[in-house]
This record gives sequence, structure tokens and C-alpha cells, in this order.
Amino acid sequence: MDMRAKTVDWAAVNADPRFRDLHRRKSRFLWGLMAFSVAYYFLLPLGAAYASDLFRVKLWGPVNVGLVFAWSEFLVAWASPSSMRGARTASSTHSPPRSTATRWPRPRR
Repeated sequence: MDMRAKTVDWAAVNADPRFRDLHRRKSRFLWGLMAFSVAYYFLLPLGAAYASDLFRVKLWGPVNVGLVFAWSEFLVAWASPSSMRGARTASSTHSPPRSTATRWPRPRR
């Protein structure tokens, strides 16, 4: 059995229209996620500066809209990696072209 790793023809992988489609969809998804996260992040200081009356509205006890919004940023930060499943699912729906697929050798024990 030949234990040498085969080389991958990266030019062929890059030229494959399925790879280009996958890369375009994944990039669009990730840039959209980043834009949403950055915009949501900057809403807190902008809201505190320009909508302070809204942020002071008490919801219950000492908890106001500003605190709830600040806490929601943690939820958005934790939800973003779970939304990356969409990107991984898109990756798993495409398989590499058969001519460029490699089979890595198993390590010796």
C-alpha cells in the first residue's frame, strides 16, 4: 500500500464552479453576519449618547432598557458562532471534485 500523500491540484479546485459558488455564498453570509454584529455593537454607545431617555426607561426594579440592550449584546455574541452552522452546512453540501480529492494516509501506530 502506498503511504505517500497525494498532492492537491489547487488550481483545479479554484476553477471548479461549485467551489466558486460555495466561496461566494459563504463570503456573503460571513460579511453579512459581521456587518450585523458591528452595527449591533455600536448601537449601544450611540443609543446611550443620543437616545439616553429611551435607555433610562425602567422595565422592572433597577433594570432599564439600556441594561437589557447591553445584556442582549452577550446573546448576540454567543448566537453568532451558532449561526456559523449555516456556513458549515453550506460547506458540507459541496464535495470536492473527484479528480482533486485526496486520501490522507493513516498514521502508523
